[in-house]
Amino acid sequence: MTSRGQRADQHANWVSARIDKTTDSLDRAFDEGLTGHVITGREGKSVELVDGSEAVEFVSCSYLGLEQHPALVAAAQDALLRFGAHFSSSRNRMRPMYLGQLEELLGEIYGGQPVVPFTSVSNVHLGVLPLLGNGALPGYPVAERGPLFLVEKTAHASMQVLRGVMEQIGPVRRFDLSDPDSLAGRLAEAVADGRTPIALVDGVGSMGGLVDVVRFADALRRAGGLLYVDDAHGISIDGARGAGYAYEAFEGGLPDNVMLVGSLSKAFGGAGGFVVLPSQDDVRVLRKFANPLVFGHSIMLPLLAADAAAAELHLNGEVARLQERLWANAAHFDKLTEGRLVSAGQRSPIRGAHFGTEAAAFEAARRLRTAGILVLPAFFPTVAKGTGLIRFALSATHEVAHLETAVEALGPIEHTP
Repeated sequence: MTSRGQRADQHANWVSARIDKTTDSLDRAFDEGLTGHVITGREGKSVELVDGSEAVEFVSCSYLGLEQHPALVAAAQDALLRFGAHFSSSRNRMRPMYLGQLEELLGEIYGGQPVVPFTSVSNVHLGVLPLLGNGALPGYPVAERGPLFLVEKTAHASMQVLRGVMEQIGPVRRFDLSDPDSLAGRLAEAVADGRTPIALVDGVGSMGGLVDVVRFADALRRAGGLLYVDDAHGISIDGARGAGYAYEAFEGGLPDNVMLVGSLSKAFGGAGGFVVLPSQDDVRVLRKFANPLVFGHSIMLPLLAADAAAAELHLNGEVARLQERLWANAAHFDKLTEGRLVSAGQRSPIRGAHFGTEAAAFEAARRLRTAGILVLPAFFPTVAKGTGLIRFALSATHEVAHLETAVEALGPIEHTP
């Protein structure tokens, strides 16, 4: 019988490579109770665990605490009573009334451009990228030779996993954000081959860091290419209407060679994902051919109603007020950690304590857990092999005492990359 390892040798692929190179660190973190926490209740950032103990969490990506806002809770409750938990139908056949409301409100947030919600950001990628690469979207023309997909090596796994799908449409290459020559070489390859380069990047990195989307968009434009930005972690945290990091970076609105994808499940406070498009012609193509829309249902009704309520809070100034609290907490956390964490001083709600060994990261996670602080410990392939990172997701709803307890328990930071 052929073993998995033998199959990997015969048919090398990135999944096999990832599995073979990954240590048992995540399993050990689960076994020690350092991650995978089961919560039975919460109030603000304090959670009750299944064993009856309480802790403060820095794990949730709800950077503004909107999912507990009375307006969202009331909207979800009303929808639940009116419609039940779900309405199982393709949105092309039956559209809950909240969907149109959400689309209209998101359009206001994004300068009047059409916005199409999906059930998740992953489904946005699955529905949009094949059509984008195929040149099917009128607002994003592609060369007759087709695309050359360029995936930044730290781009979110929900894009990385679709390489096999993209390869059915055009070649896929990776490039390295930290290497100035990496993208230039890939763009030159696309131009020489007569293909349209389509670069896939994050806006705010899930483990920290900001991508200079403006610089990338300019580089892509010079090569006749398109920039596809997954700004899931950047939505709602910037801009008077909470349009997010990437959108605000362009100041005057999205350039015509940029496609913006965002999340409704993080700072936005609800559930789902969305894509911002140039025109209703592009919307019609998605509604006809994007598989998750054609064959999938809408966002669950109570959460769809909550999304619409959250969008109203983006437009009425509530989100801008919460942003101020978030950035005040981030500044205080940076001061307490002497600016030594990943993303310190940046307009990102994520901070990372990087350790040169997995063992050191485990020790820090244990200290934090003992102090009643829940964090996300990350190991390869999320970070470089042999290293570890403790991620803190900061929120507007963290109290100063929470920040101080976390920093005290974290202890000395062994390694700053």
